[in-house]
Amino acid sequence: MPQRPQRPKLGQNFLVSPSARQAIADALGDVSERTVVEIGPGRGAITSILARRAQHLIAIELDRELAPRLRAAFADQPSVEILEQDVLTTDFSTLAANSAAPKSKLFVVGNLPYYITSDILLHLFRYHQAIERAVVMIQREVAERIAAHPGTSDYGLLSATAQMYARVEKLLTLPPEAFSPPPQVYSTVLRLTMAPRFDELQVAADEFLPFLRTCFAQKRKMLRKNLRVAGYEPDRINSAFEACKIPEQSRAEELELPVMACLFRQLRQG
Repeated sequence: MPQRPQRPKLGQNFLVSPSARQAIADALGDVSERTVVEIGPGRGAITSILARRAQHLIAIELDRELAPRLRAAFADQPSVEILEQDVLTTDFSTLAANSAAPKSKLFVVGNLPYYITSDILLHLFRYHQAIERAVVMIQREVAERIAAHPGTSDYGLLSATAQMYARVEKLLTLPPEAFSPPPQVYSTVLRLTMAPRFDELQVAADEFLPFLRTCFAQKRKMLRKNLRVAGYEPDRINSAFEACKIPEQSRAEELELPVMACLFRQLRQG
C-alpha cells in the first residue's frame, strides 16, 4: 500500500525532558506481561525506558532515517521490534493476535504528530477490542476538546466520539521547552482506557457515530435545525425530544451521551 506523502520532518518535536519521559512511561502502568506499541518513537526517548519494562515492545516509526537508527540502537534487545511503517495502515488486531505476552490486549503510547492526531485516535478506536490502554501526548487544545464535558465550549464531536470509546484522563501538560525543537504550543498527556459504551447505551457504533456527526454538523446551531437539515421530519423530532426530555432550544454540545443515545433510538423508532 502506498505510504502517505511525508511532510518535512513529519512534524516531529522530540521529547527531551527526563521527568516527562519517566512520567509518560509510568502512566502505562505495569507492562511486564504486555506487548506495548509505541507510535512515533523518534530518537527513542520513551523507547529506552519501555524496552526495560515491557515483555514485548513494538515501535512504529515512519521516518526512513530514524527507523534504521532505532533498529541499530536496540539490536541487542530481542524484545524490541522496530516497524518502519505508517501507523494509519497498522492492523492492531493482528499485532494483538500475534502477541507472545500473557495478556494479549495491547498498551499503546506515543507522541502523536499534531497534524494527524485525530486520524490516529480514530484509528485506535477502530481497534478498541485489541487495545486496553493508550497514553498519548497531543496538542493541549485538542486534549481539552477530547476531555471536555457537555455544556462547555470545548465539547464537540471529537469529545463525544472519544468518550463513547474510552475513559479519558488528563495527566500532565508540558511546555514547549520540553521538546526539541520547541513547538509553538503546549502539549498534554492523556490516558485513554478503552471502555466502549455502545452496549450500555443500546446503540450500534456504525449507526450512532454517523448520527453524532449529523447532530454536530453545525455545532452552534440548534439541534433541531441540524436534524431537519439531515432529513428528519419535524413531528418525529418533536416526539423524540419529548420522549427524551430534551429542551426545545438545545444544542448537541449541551447533551450528555445517554440523552443523545435516547434521541437516536427514538428517531429510529419514528
